[in-house]
Amino acid sequence: MNIGAVSEASGVSQRMIRHYEKIGLIPAPPRRDSGYRDYSQADVYRLRFIANARDLGFPIEELRALLGLWSDSARASSEVKRLALARAEELKRKSEALDALRRTLVDLAERCHGNERPECPIIDALAAR
Repeated sequence: MNIGAVSEASGVSQRMIRHYEKIGLIPAPPRRDSGYRDYSQADVYRLRFIANARDLGFPIEELRALLGLWSDSARASSEVKRLALARAEELKRKSEALDALRRTLVDLAERCHGNERPECPIIDALAAR
């Protein structure tokens, strides 16, 4: 199938498919006599796997490890679990950091009168950092 069809079937944009091919997450497909890429159903499955992993926040290098584990029928599920728990912990850390930022912004906004006067604790805080 051509890149448009595999994009539609996998939900991955054509640009990202080319990128994933360039960085080696998907193998380069054979080309037709016309020069167009000729993707297989296995490529669709691999792209869906990649998209799902990316949606869960896995960075490219961890995604490489997951792809290796996915294709290894002798894998230890403990390794997959370790990667998933590490990603969950990183997401928790980021969530806590975002929540702290949100609380800071709300605090600053509550201290701002929001009137026609120029005094503003939000501007003062941004200038102080």
